[in-house]
Amino acid sequence: MERLQKFIANSGVTSRRKAEELITEGKVKVDGKVITELGYKVGNNSEVLVNDIKINKEDKVYYLLNKPRGVITTTKDDKGRKKVTDLISESKRIYPVGRLDYDTTGALLLTNDGEFTNMMTHPKNEIDKVYIAKINGILIPSDIMSLKNGVVIDGKKTSKAKIKVKKIDKINHTSIIEITIHEGRNHQVKKMFSTLGYDVIKLKRERIAFLDLKGLNSGEYRLLNPKEISKLYVLLNEKKNSK
Repeated sequence: MERLQKFIANSGVTSRRKAEELITEGKVKVDGKVITELGYKVGNNSEVLVNDIKINKEDKVYYLLNKPRGVITTTKDDKGRKKVTDLISESKRIYPVGRLDYDTTGALLLTNDGEFTNMMTHPKNEIDKVYIAKINGILIPSDIMSLKNGVVIDGKKTSKAKIKVKKIDKINHTSIIEITIHEGRNHQVKKMFSTLGYDVIKLKRERIAFLDLKGLNSGEYRLLNPKEISKLYVLLNEKKNSK
């Protein structure tokens, strides 16, 4: 037996949080009966309908994409722009795990596993995300400490970050900075630098947890192997149990 919201998430239809909303809104039926109880459990032989469409469990897929600039991190767009899902040939319905801005490049996970998505993006699990930022200006020591200790953006202080100055160009007055965060707030890295008076010229996510872009050119992707998937779940469980 499995909780209904988890069954829906594991079908690849949507995330667990969205599944919970669908249930409470009365849009889910189990064996012909509308279910609004989040703790309701279903078996493998249960007939589950979401918006009157029958759903089935799918085999899980996990992709790592090197997102190019000018591609949006979504599954739908009314402006006709290229989406990250357009770059991957997959018959299953997949969606991005978290997001990257339109002009930000680099590592992005996509999957049809709603439970995995929920675990990877939940702030309490503190999954490291490593970015390389090219900024205008040269970071002074006090600003480096501010970034490390957290700065206030959108009225809330960010968690502690790791900062490494990779390169300084005194002629063009720019710097290359490696910044590691584990939150996923909207435009977070850009806003963190902006708060201190620096504009981000280019931004690339180099790594998610232990997954890097080795062997992937811009726009290329690959399936995660079973060992990597297992390692991610071990990491997530370690984070969860350490709280």
